[in-house]
Amino acid sequence: MAAPRASGLASVLAKAPSDTVILSSVRTPICRSYKGQFKDAYPEGLLAAVLRHVKEKALPGTDLGPLVEDVGVGVVLSELGGSKAARMAMNHVGYPNETSLFTINRACSSSLQAIATVAAHIRAGFVSAGIGAGTESMTRNYGSRAVPVDLWPDLKTSENRHARDCIMAMGLTSENVASRYGVSRRDQDAFAEASHLRAARARSAGLFRDETVPVRTRFQEVDGGGDWQTITVTADDGIRESISLAALAKLKPAFQPDGGASTAGNSSQVSDGAAATLLMRRSTATQLGLADSIIGRFVSAAVAGCAPDEMGVGPALAIPKLLARHGLSTADIGRWEINEAFASQALYCLRELGLERAWERGAVNPTGGAIALGHPLGATGARMTSTLLHGMRRDGEDLGVVSMCVGTGMGMAGLFARE
Repeated sequence: MAAPRASGLASVLAKAPSDTVILSSVRTPICRSYKGQFKDAYPEGLLAAVLRHVKEKALPGTDLGPLVEDVGVGVVLSELGGSKAARMAMNHVGYPNETSLFTINRACSSSLQAIATVAAHIRAGFVSAGIGAGTESMTRNYGSRAVPVDLWPDLKTSENRHARDCIMAMGLTSENVASRYGVSRRDQDAFAEASHLRAARARSAGLFRDETVPVRTRFQEVDGGGDWQTITVTADDGIRESISLAALAKLKPAFQPDGGASTAGNSSQVSDGAAATLLMRRSTATQLGLADSIIGRFVSAAVAGCAPDEMGVGPALAIPKLLARHGLSTADIGRWEINEAFASQALYCLRELGLERAWERGAVNPTGGAIALGHPLGATGARMTSTLLHGMRRDGEDLGVVSMCVGTGMGMAGLFARE
């Protein structure tokens, strides 16, 4: 491998005892809400599956649960901010009562924020080991929980349109990005087709195997007429292997009937799932004999704000902010996971960041994204982190970035290094 080209890259790749390293990063399968294999699952059940795995499988034969001092869980829609569900899941799989827990909501980046917050706590010396996770059952908690219906009356007459735009339907923000920045319907459909085909190839080749934890759950046929079953879910169920550009072109606009371009086919799927990442200070991992179990390192994260009515542009603002902090350029990043909330905003961000060729050669979302896999809001950041880390190890890439747009007008990005 060529020597680092710049001091910024060399600094980022250098290892130190104070590093925040990653011992395990996994996810459940991601399943379609309402019709998928998790439609009868509970968010705490999904979370329990990944929390059990990261404490028991990061070092086979050893339960790392007692070493975990704090667990942060990204949630968006769950009751009471998911705090009770998350704590129940943690206790259910055997973490000691001494392990503390918090939940966090930064909309679509909630679980990336959980990872970044736990990493910051490790760096600051608050804890030596922790977990950043996320869970979401959109089947159970979507609808009015996602779009408030009982609003402060003053907002209706507010002169600040950005305050009102915070509750704009996400699909309309996608249409704004498409119309303002010239992202055509055909390009959006072609991007969506590629997402599904990449994900289908990855699933067929077993590329998701190492990052995915099987989940046992209850299930009843969609019509409700059959008996309750116990099933084991092992694979994502939203990927369409037989998708075609012609079929996508037939779909009607979902959010703006007259002249709209965002459809059910070129937008992220409403989904259920969970993910978790186990982080630890490098010196602690070394002292415990876990150095050989390290799979990656959390480097840094950045958040940037933007106008609520075009929230999808967020990654194009957060990524440059993150890279500039470390003296890096996009050329220094070997793999990208950029969330596909909508094809319109994902394409805009690729163009604005100069990553179109990187996407074409498979350096961006090489195994598909949320259009194919789904977008369980609170879990997506941790899901993408798992996909990124396992992909970097498989392909030998040194640095990777996870990024997504965030509802109400933000973008977030996280930088990770391979070990």
